[in-house]
Amino acid sequence: MNGIALDGLREQLRGQLVTPEDPDYDDARAVFNAMIDKRPAGIVRVAQVADVIASVNFARDNSMPLAIRGGGHSAPGFGTWDDALVIDFVNRTGVRVDPDARTARAEAGATWADFNHATHAFGLATTGGIVGSTGVAGLTLGGGIGYLARKYGLSCDNLVSADVVTADGKFLTASKDRNEDLFWALRGGGGNFGVVTSLEYKLHPVDMVHVGIVIFGAEHTETVARFYRDYMDSAPEEFGAFLGFHQGPPVPFLPEEWHGKPVCVVVGMWTGEMAEGASRWQPFLDIAPVAGSLVTPMPYPALNVAFDGLNPKGMQGYWKANFLRELNDGAIGAHAEFGATVTSVNTAVHVYPIDGAVARVGAAETAFANRGMKYSPVIAAQWMDPADNEANIAWARGYAEALRPYSAVGGYVNFMDAEDQGRVAENYGANYERLVAVKGKYDPGNLFHVNQNIKPA
Repeated sequence: MNGIALDGLREQLRGQLVTPEDPDYDDARAVFNAMIDKRPAGIVRVAQVADVIASVNFARDNSMPLAIRGGGHSAPGFGTWDDALVIDFVNRTGVRVDPDARTARAEAGATWADFNHATHAFGLATTGGIVGSTGVAGLTLGGGIGYLARKYGLSCDNLVSADVVTADGKFLTASKDRNEDLFWALRGGGGNFGVVTSLEYKLHPVDMVHVGIVIFGAEHTETVARFYRDYMDSAPEEFGAFLGFHQGPPVPFLPEEWHGKPVCVVVGMWTGEMAEGASRWQPFLDIAPVAGSLVTPMPYPALNVAFDGLNPKGMQGYWKANFLRELNDGAIGAHAEFGATVTSVNTAVHVYPIDGAVARVGAAETAFANRGMKYSPVIAAQWMDPADNEANIAWARGYAEALRPYSAVGGYVNFMDAEDQGRVAENYGANYERLVAVKGKYDPGNLFHVNQNIKPA
């Protein structure tokens, strides 16, 4: 793009347009995953919805690639693109809570740390991410798995409405009784249908929770994983916890001798009566020798940001994922083998439960179709040194391949990498053709294609 054309866009904006000539360009173009090194033509730091409308119209009229950045956490780096116009919500992080209606509206740049801080003041929450720096919008549009999913469903199940700028530059509100087809598609279909500028959620009474972080040596993986599976089969939905594989983190409750060693973890929270919390976690303390543990009441937002220090912006990253119908012995064996070889303290392999309230939503009720799955695992390989890229990518691919015989066909789009574009149709299953039709209605030219892309017919 030439400077005159971009100057024409700048005149239409209230926010800042950052171009390669600007001193803060390199900072503005950087996303969470440092492996992504794209050079967009311009980055629009949105000040208000009018900036979004102007940017969408400009990109469309100039046949320019368009990337949308909310929290910037996308593992494939879809918040940026070479020679593209980036719509960046970095300055739009507000959250407005209506405690009487038990709803909250978040701007598209808000993170879950922003959201939980705002709602916790009223003793309320909704299902959000495991890491506080994850963006609210991106997580929700792909589905939204978190600690509260078993009790209250996915983030997208708690979406009440969304404001959207579509490819023709129109501003629409999507809800159960306005633009219903768009609302259906937004709940799991990703950023394929427009630029979401704000999202409204229903909230639930969640204040203090009884947290458990229980760490075992990797040699106990099979014992712990089988117990976790059997325990979760009958656990009340107030118990939300994942099984994970890490290197021992440098936390005060884990002896230094375990730092950097391969470990198996169970992490989560009990949201029922606080008096029951200790007894709900005690079985995990008894099942195998514990390397370190923290079992205590704490505010829900504190758990949400507990691992942010292990997830700084600027690491190299590569992710893989498939759904599991069950955590069978074969899958546990694969985790025992590869979990003992986790490559860095920043790498996280987690197995998230998605039964309970998630499973009570029909597969066709939202775009998120995988309601019959019991677990959603992720292999989130993350490391600091680019010299280690080849080895870490090979490790993650090998891990995913070892799990494949025990996995379902589809996977969670929020955990997919850029090379997984060929899996989009299978990830949505029977909902895919309907998504293609909605895409054709709202974005027939596929302006919004920098994502796990659903192509219009």
